[in-house]
Amino acid sequence: MNIILLGPPGAGKGTQSSLLVQHHGMRQLSTGDMLRAAVAAQTPIGVKAKAIMDAGQLVSDEIVSALIDAELAAMEPTTGAIFDGYPRTAAQADALDAILARHGRQLDMVIELAVDEDELVRRITGRFSCANCGEGYHDTSKQPAVAETCDRCGAHEFKRRPDDNEGTVRKRMQIYREETAPILPGYEQRGIVNRLDGMAPIEQVTAAIEALLATA
Repeated sequence: MNIILLGPPGAGKGTQSSLLVQHHGMRQLSTGDMLRAAVAAQTPIGVKAKAIMDAGQLVSDEIVSALIDAELAAMEPTTGAIFDGYPRTAAQADALDAILARHGRQLDMVIELAVDEDELVRRITGRFSCANCGEGYHDTSKQPAVAETCDRCGAHEFKRRPDDNEGTVRKRMQIYREETAPILPGYEQRGIVNRLDGMAPIEQVTAAIEALLATA
């Protein structure tokens, strides 16, 4: 199957993609990860993308779509794909249809992880992690068992991502509403959109996705 996971940053797309990879042997195609890998490997696409980013510009739809095209070309035809973070715009949605057709594939399902903005702000701004091993914690839902001591490695230093702040989260939500959400009506007309509660516990979201896959 070929699936798009949609939702704003923090909705849980990465977590659910990882579980689909583990349980079904699917391939997660995260454009952010692929772009970083291409830049690090200095591939032709990576070199071009790095020059654009170094100039302070956004990487074009053409480059992002080329990354997706190359990844699908390298995959076995029977391996399912999970598109995480792509498509983000109507132009990318059109490009994805063309890319899939070129590789003899079709889009089977779009899953949107719906969120409550205020709750998402609380979820993201409360995150912190061990500076030594990376174990994740949260101000309200997952504090270390012993104050200021990592459960996993015993270290005493913690850190927060600088972009885990309310202003950044609300800006991301605004961008999602303005740029990505408008691609949903086209997929709805094709009858392939399913909306799930992205604020539910991880296990419940996973079970709901598994139920969708079982009936597809």
